[in-house]
Amino acid sequence: MNLMVCYDGSAAATKALEIAGERARASGAMILLVTSVAGGADVPREEFQKKEEELKQIRRRLRQDEIACETTLSVRGMEPGEDLVTFARENDVEEIFIGVRRRSKVGKLVFGSTAQYVILEADCPVLTVKSDRP
Repeated sequence: MNLMVCYDGSAAATKALEIAGERARASGAMILLVTSVAGGADVPREEFQKKEEELKQIRRRLRQDEIACETTLSVRGMEPGEDLVTFARENDVEEIFIGVRRRSKVGKLVFGSTAQYVILEADCPVLTVKSDRP
């Protein structure tokens, strides 16, 4: 069983990871921790390395807690929502965990909503998590 956590470093994504970790521990599932970065080859090397190191640290911590985990830093040039849904389909994900945050209607119009895209387009259940912290 594969559980995918959409991870962007936010408090809500961290909370989603905690919940997925609890579920994975109880069921023996594998966590696929995925960070999708828009921009493809235009992503600065420093940003790429920073995100990759953060994913490695999380993977180490989960494995110490005896939770199976694989990490992916996806830089395929797609918008993050599309990329995450594609990744879920390619990896037979059974449930997606994604953090959400409150954003104004104008903010959603201008910047889009990765979570909204994932919720509407995913082929599997999507658990949304909001955090008490900003």
